[in-house]
Amino acid sequence: MDRGAGRQKRLIPFGANFDAMEKKRLLGILGAACLCVAQVCFAAGQQRPEPFDLCRPVLAVKTNALYWATTTCNLALEIGLGRRTTLDLAGTYNPWTFADNRKLRNWSVQPELRIWTCERFGGSFFGFHAHYAAYNAGGIGALGMGDRRYQGCLYGAGVSYGFLWLIGKRWNLELTLGVGYARLEYDRYVRQKCGRFLGKGHENYFGPTKVGISFGFVIK
Repeated sequence: MDRGAGRQKRLIPFGANFDAMEKKRLLGILGAACLCVAQVCFAAGQQRPEPFDLCRPVLAVKTNALYWATTTCNLALEIGLGRRTTLDLAGTYNPWTFADNRKLRNWSVQPELRIWTCERFGGSFFGFHAHYAAYNAGGIGALGMGDRRYQGCLYGAGVSYGFLWLIGKRWNLELTLGVGYARLEYDRYVRQKCGRFLGKGHENYFGPTKVGISFGFVIK
């Protein structure tokens, strides 16, 4: 028997392979994000709204059609903070595994502060976002993973531009594109189920970090 086979790593379920340091880092990131959101919302709540603001939407929910095309469930909540500012909180989840162990399993969070050029929830905007994701993906030739599987996490930040059209009393259509940086850290395996461990790796990525064709609904 090949001695290397004895050292083969056992396939670990998605999301269960984070060590203590990674868990602490994730909790730190999420904690800092929650604290920032709480501070922004508290500051916004202390401000007396202008009469004009009372006529603008303050809360909307939406979903990105492009993510659904990759079988990735997704939902975002956007909160009005000021006359020209909103906070977008987006998340994704993909638990599926397909034939021949092909998969794009992931979960992610991507908060974004948006500054609208005219009024919130209408027209064009610029965004500043951060992102964190855990993934377990392989067998996707278009992404350079034809015979490999990668399992790990990524984190980073970027900027975006978008435009929103009103298509009904409460419905809207949003197009957005963002670019930025992401640090990817992963374990690499042969793609087959329980495939051989090939080593660890990391990459620094610069490029598109956000793309969307989203349909939204104004709650209030």
